[in-house]
Amino acid sequence: MKPAAFEYHRPDSVAEATTLLADLGHDAELLAGNQSLGIIMANRLATPDHLVDLNRVEELSGYEIRDDEIDVGAMTTHRDLEFADDLRDVMPMLPEAAEQIAGPSVRNRGTLGGSIAEADPAGNYPAALVALDADLRVESTDDERTVAAREFFIAYMFTDLGPEEIITGVTVDREPFPVERTGMAFEELKRAAQTFPTVSAGTAVRVDDPDADEPVIEEARIALANVADVPLHVPDAEDAVEGTTLGEDALDEAAEAAIEAADPSPEMHADEEWKVELAGEYTRRSLRTAHTRAIND
Repeated sequence: MKPAAFEYHRPDSVAEATTLLADLGHDAELLAGNQSLGIIMANRLATPDHLVDLNRVEELSGYEIRDDEIDVGAMTTHRDLEFADDLRDVMPMLPEAAEQIAGPSVRNRGTLGGSIAEADPAGNYPAALVALDADLRVESTDDERTVAAREFFIAYMFTDLGPEEIITGVTVDREPFPVERTGMAFEELKRAAQTFPTVSAGTAVRVDDPDADEPVIEEARIALANVADVPLHVPDAEDAVEGTTLGEDALDEAAEAAIEAADPSPEMHADEEWKVELAGEYTRRSLRTAHTRAIND
């Protein structure tokens, strides 16, 4: 099957793109990396009259590492993030999430903004950004606004993005994550490289003194993917380990908090009960990994 007929638009700037959306309204779809929309259109599950391709909007690509924050443009590809060694040095959860997305052909074309806008609860970036408490930048012809990642995802593939708005980028505050005392991990279980994960966990841990005999966790950030209809922030699991040296009791309590919070949909290869158990197990694994990295890196 082939897509239904549509009119193709290729703006060169955010201003041009937002103007097109304002003029075309609900009859238009945005094209970012084209790793999902093209398939949906080919199967006639989406039949937009207009397609607005963002791949020529250079101002949306790339990232910047500032003293106080990380800024990533919406059209930055998974591959660019995967191989961003300087970004991996200061905010490793983003490159680690990127490198586990599908295969090389998808990572070469897929984009940060496209993944966020798709809002699949199994997606890597939404969970990572919720864990990092990132802010999303959104723009239309009339307004520019910032929305917290933890408030952006509303329901399965439903977000706070308006029909005339474009995600322009993501900002992550560096202050909670001093490199010398922070460890991060993004761990997932998937059947094959090209599939979405059955469950994944993005975790960051900051300790008081990595050189101490028993470093104490000052702050923890935990979010899970594919165990609810949105990326699942688990504050009770964070509370369970903060102020501890991450002993088994704290890990057990954190895992139990994730199990209690999880509300997954069953899949062909993973029923609800197993995914709930995995929520606890991957909370435990990612905490261990992040804590080890905070101490040893």
